Amino acid sequence: MTSQRPGLYEVLDDRFRTGRCMNGDDALEVLHTGCRWAEGPVYLPAWRQVVWSDIPNDRMLRWDEETGAVGVFRRDAGNANGNTIDGQGRLITCEQGNRRVTRTEHDGTVTVLADRWNGRRLNSPNDAAVKSDGSVWFSDPDFGITSDYEGHRAQSEIGAGNVYRVDPDTGAVRLVADGFGAPNGLVFSLDERRLFVSDTRAGVIRVFDVRDDGTLSEGEVFAEAAPGKARFDNLRFDEGGRLWAAAMDDGVHCYDPDGSLIGRLHVPEAVSNIAFGGAKRNRLFITAQTSLYSVVMGVTGTHPTGPGRRRWLDG
Repeated sequence: MTSQRPGLYEVLDDRFRTGRCMNGDDALEVLHTGCRWAEGPVYLPAWRQVVWSDIPNDRMLRWDEETGAVGVFRRDAGNANGNTIDGQGRLITCEQGNRRVTRTEHDGTVTVLADRWNGRRLNSPNDAAVKSDGSVWFSDPDFGITSDYEGHRAQSEIGAGNVYRVDPDTGAVRLVADGFGAPNGLVFSLDERRLFVSDTRAGVIRVFDVRDDGTLSEGEVFAEAAPGKARFDNLRFDEGGRLWAAAMDDGVHCYDPDGSLIGRLHVPEAVSNIAFGGAKRNRLFITAQTSLYSVVMGVTGTHPTGPGRRRWLDG
């Protein structure tokens, strides 16, 4: 079914129009509704399905692109939040309630990638990004331990929300960035030389240079939300180098590579996460409060992982 809400696109800079960001559907398609709080969509090309999280209901759902059917992917999912895939097409999941990052193997078994740092339990991993070297980077705010609604109330053993890197060879968990109010979405630039991280409580998106040894620079502010207007969640790039950000009550933001906000997509619910998918990777999937939406766009999203953020169909 198709939403009748008018004015899907808002042009704030002519680059949003000339970049063909508006050349696509003129309304959102509602793929499913009835969640308590939907997050973490990821497109699985081998199955032509979208998997996403319904955090308070402690389940992961899946939508089938061929049939439109929606079913349960996993119950008792550890209050799963963000999802992505690695270079082998395996599902990487941040489990808020279980306070860990896991990988679902091709045979369905679950491998724990990270649950502690320096011997202390993680807070509640939120979102993850995989670099082409196989390292898994994830954010760890306190959202899952502040109450029992999206996890289990507990005291933080670390005392701060940080970003970590899991070494692909040793499995060692290393702190790579700190000083956040609440680190949330994270994504690598197309050349993997920069890492973008949203800080939900601070209302900013920070950007860090990625060094060859896997460490980060001090970072700087890439974009800042207007006071009272938006809280940033997860982030995605298109192949034109534009950054797309889930901005809660302010819809989906589109930023030019120079950091200028050039356009918005208006969504009738608070937007939590976004992901590009579909056979051409030009379909934007949006989780927003109770629903999963999609819109076929004029831009093409980058692959979640791989050399040069390659296109989905490269191999």
